[in-house]
Amino acid sequence: MFRFISPDVKRAAVRIYENGLMDLDDILDCLDMSESTFFRALRLHRETGNVERPKSTTRGRPRKLHFDDLTYMTALINHRPDWFLDELLGLLDTNRFISVHFTTIYRELERSGVSLKKLRRIAKECDEDLRADFVRIMGQYSPEEIGFLDEFLKDERTLHQRRGRAKKGKRAVMRGVFVRGRRVSGEGLLSLDGIVASTVVEGSMTREKFLYFLEHSVVSPVSVSCC
Repeated sequence: MFRFISPDVKRAAVRIYENGLMDLDDILDCLDMSESTFFRALRLHRETGNVERPKSTTRGRPRKLHFDDLTYMTALINHRPDWFLDELLGLLDTNRFISVHFTTIYRELERSGVSLKKLRRIAKECDEDLRADFVRIMGQYSPEEIGFLDEFLKDERTLHQRRGRAKKGKRAVMRGVFVRGRRVSGEGLLSLDGIVASTVVEGSMTREKFLYFLEHSVVSPVSVSCC
């Protein structure tokens, strides 16, 4: 069973032995110390001047991923947040020549403050500069001068949902209309006063119908009200 012996006792045993004050057997018997422990302390004393090895300032195993490796992984995640752990593992092996387990990558990312979150997708065509120009241009108009046009379609199947609930082992069934029937398209102009102009046509909204709606329902009433 391991028994702790203080450094002072080991140091005293070494001094008594080196000064020849007592025999080794008497020293070991009085201090209840094993011969291997004494000679280990004696060797350390002669090599380092201390009877015990200095304690390490680091705890646990040394980390396999250093600061540069973590910086590389962080740059990869900033460029593309949807990397899998095994993909990061392969990139580290190929580009950094480091072979680690994917759990090591997971722990290091957690330690760096990187967590798994719901991915928000943004259109690739989205241009922040163009968006800023649009905001700057629209900023010269007052809210009363701005209107929004929107189009909608309606047929007999528009209100059908794609998902439903049923007991385990049974299909979710719901009767619905399979005949398309009449299809209508609607267009509306929304402003601060609500819907100020609207139209409904049968079928799809074509270019000619849309331009007619703009000329006779949107532009003409606005011109008359301004006059």
